[in-house]
Amino acid sequence: MSVTDTDGGGDVVAGACPPLWLGVDVGGTNIKWGLVDDGGRVLLRDHLPTYADQPPSLAIHRVVAAIDARLATRNWRRSDVQGIGLATPGTMDIPSGMILEPPNLPGWRHFPVRDALADASGLPVAFANDANAAAFGEHWAGSGGKLDSLLLLTLGTGVGGGVLVHGRTLDGTHSYGGECGHIIIDPDPNARMCGCGRTGHLEAYASATALVKRCEEALASGRSSSLGRTTLDPAGLSALAIGQAAAAGDGLARELVLDTALYLGIGLASLIHVLDPAIVLLGGAMDFGGESSPLGREFLEKIRREVGLRVFPDLAGKTTIRFASLGGDAGFIGAAGIARAASLGGSGLPHVRQG
Repeated sequence: MSVTDTDGGGDVVAGACPPLWLGVDVGGTNIKWGLVDDGGRVLLRDHLPTYADQPPSLAIHRVVAAIDARLATRNWRRSDVQGIGLATPGTMDIPSGMILEPPNLPGWRHFPVRDALADASGLPVAFANDANAAAFGEHWAGSGGKLDSLLLLTLGTGVGGGVLVHGRTLDGTHSYGGECGHIIIDPDPNARMCGCGRTGHLEAYASATALVKRCEEALASGRSSSLGRTTLDPAGLSALAIGQAAAAGDGLARELVLDTALYLGIGLASLIHVLDPAIVLLGGAMDFGGESSPLGREFLEKIRREVGLRVFPDLAGKTTIRFASLGGDAGFIGAAGIARAASLGGSGLPHVRQG
């Protein structure tokens, strides 16, 4: 099969290399999915609302119907697909294919999501944590450059973590491997409260939620900032607004952004000493413009400096730290890649249920 057409949706379809794989990335708001070729190139991509308070079985059937409809526009069928990779957030039991108690999916508790998708699609389904899937995506088709040892932090509402060791996702004995946002960076009994209900976690200091909280506290204490006007907006403060203010020269906003880099540097120092990755990637929405922005570059350089102050010098010099490149596509690309790797017989990969 060779694909040479293009469409108006921005799908990458030229020169596809079979076999084909599907990746499905479940989020609290949207379910993203994509058709990926054997080289990690996206042929089709789409998304649909999750409706997280509705029964998950309905979402599974809506996803399969949406996939069939899009495949039909290219004269493809489900039988042209080798397998599906499924990525979900929250607590999970990967060997049994269960999603357990995801905080942003209240209707999905203790649901056999992997088997439900396998039954609905008739295809083999590999199951993975969403952050580990994103890490695999960056390894396979993004900034990871196919290096087989990789750490990805996703910076957004929380701080997600994905880890690859020797090309395999680090899922852990109890499916909690890679929970990097919950390492301790502040042991004080009065440390900041994380969204998980525990104190002192990296996520409580370096997530978008934490950034907004620290900004609110600074403004309440009387700190002067253009962001004081933002509190009059019904939408309130946001990490995006803080980043924009910092880029425009607001002193408090810039301080808050660079403090976030400090906390990330502290957390990464511990993770680098434990994992010794070839590369550390920073993904998620909170990148302050990334490499294309002076603020994003300053943010990244601050993280590198803080890591350098805390990590063995030789190790710090050998560990690359950069921004991820796949954006919101990383999860479904990585999920598809995990399905591909499982099909090729990679040991230590998430368990697969045959369709």
